Order: sequence, then C-alpha cells, then structure tokens
Amino acid sequence: MGPYPLTVFFDGACPICAREIALMKRMDQQRQLEFNDFSAVDYDAASIDVSPAELGRIIHARWADGRVISGVEVFRAMWEAVGLGMLARLSRLSLLEPMVLRAYAWFARNRLRLTGRSNSCPAGACNLKH
Repeated sequence: MGPYPLTVFFDGACPICAREIALMKRMDQQRQLEFNDFSAVDYDAASIDVSPAELGRIIHARWADGRVISGVEVFRAMWEAVGLGMLARLSRLSLLEPMVLRAYAWFARNRLRLTGRSNSCPAGACNLKH
C-alpha cells in the first residue's frame, strides 16, 4: 500500500468499469480516492506516464507519492480505502489469489467484447483519443 489519495485511471466508456467506479465513489466516505477517466475528451495524457492504450488494457492507479500500481492491486487498494479491507485480505489468500489474478486477467482481456465494443475498438484502444 501507499499513501492516499489514490488516483485511479479508468475507462468511463466501459459500462462495467463505470459502474464499479460509481460504487467506489459512493463508498469512499474518507475521500481517499480520486478518479481520472482516460476516455474523456478532456483527459490529459500527461497526467500519468502510462500510455492510454496500456491504461485501456489493464487498470492503473497512482499513489500520492507517485508510485504506479496496476491490475488487481488497484482493486485491493480501492477496497482498503472504502472499508472493504477484508475483501482485499481474502484476495491475497494463497488458495484464492491465483483465481483472483486469473479472473481479472480474463476480464481485462474480454471487457470490450463483454460491453459490446469489440468490433469498434481496434487493439483495445476504444475511445482513446490520445
């Protein structure tokens, strides 16, 4: 973990992603999370040293000290921030962690298809204007 706030970079054009972020926003009573929609027209690609294509491939976040995390670690950090630390700890259990990592990898590979955007999104860069 790192020092909050945690800035989460997400694809607001992805309905599943947008719902997850909306839930995190509602649960974030301590205001430890900040969100940056990289699909937005006004997204500043210089706000993180990760390409928009890579942001679209796997979720990324940046701690207040500048360190960048990605994948399941982003979800764990968000869960900790919103009071779901038990979920984060469960996801680290030796029996569950491999399944959690595989499930997220599968989702990340298939999220555009799952949301009906796979035909219009070459190379996983849907709505990426930068």
